[in-house]
Amino acid sequence: MIASHTFTRTEIPFKLKPDTSHPGISAVFAAAVVSQTFRNLLLKDPELALRQGYMGKRFGLNPEDASLIISLNAGSLGDLAKQVVQTLGH
Repeated sequence: MIASHTFTRTEIPFKLKPDTSHPGISAVFAAAVVSQTFRNLLLKDPELALRQGYMGKRFGLNPEDASLIISLNAGSLGDLAKQVVQTLGH
């Protein structure tokens, strides 16, 4: 049996649940980490960034995760990650 784990970094508690997965969000952040061009587009126009994908591949986001990323307003990748974690953590 896989147990849930709670990790705390800075002031943001983040509970990982084995039955809840967001692989599309992970793929978006992976692309944003390795590509400054994609990262800038994601921060400036997230809807277009998600529609275009990265290196010809789509992210496989479910509609809720796509809506979440599009709805956030972040000035940096770190800020975007913090907002995603805060939203998914509640």
